[in-house]
Amino acid sequence: MTAHLTSTATFNFVVTVLSHAAAAYRGHRGTPPSAEILVNALLQAEKSAKQQRLTYPFESLSGKWQLCFVTGTNKVRKRGGILLGKGFYIPKFITIHASFNAILEQDSGRGEIVNQVEYGPVLFKFTGPVQYLSKKNLLAFDFNHMLISLFGRVVYNRPIHFGKVKTEDFYNQSIAKLPFFGFFLVTEDIIAARGRGGGLALWIRET
Repeated sequence: MTAHLTSTATFNFVVTVLSHAAAAYRGHRGTPPSAEILVNALLQAEKSAKQQRLTYPFESLSGKWQLCFVTGTNKVRKRGGILLGKGFYIPKFITIHASFNAILEQDSGRGEIVNQVEYGPVLFKFTGPVQYLSKKNLLAFDFNHMLISLFGRVVYNRPIHFGKVKTEDFYNQSIAKLPFFGFFLVTEDIIAARGRGGGLALWIRET
């Protein structure tokens, strides 16, 4: 019981740290925590989520999320495991959004991902199918369509072929063959996940 209460208290604390980072990134509250503090908070949130065996329904990811903070990975340790990069906040002059939409089939776990990057007058938008495994909070995805616009004018809008599988075959593929995010924190305002490559990411809900 004591261990559970301690784990819950720790989880609540790191959620507070991450929520503060989100508010500060938006310019609503003070200075954002340092990259080191944020990485440690993300790692602790991930650990606490595993200890508490938290699961999140696909619907809780619905909406549009702005990427706030990411870490890269430097290399693989000799004894296994991932060595994280220092991490950094996404500069304000570039905006990266991810949107997740569930298909209206109850408990199917199927849906669509839209990843959008805006840099000045240039916009890149990638879309594709997703498959969500709720028991593992694992969202597999693939991109099969790209749109590019310049000053609001579409200059490219067609299917792309660097996705690993065709859309009709996507849902029959093993997760091991697809890119994915493993979500360990989902609230009304923030979501956090570890990617297949081992890096961590924090998004904030678009306001």
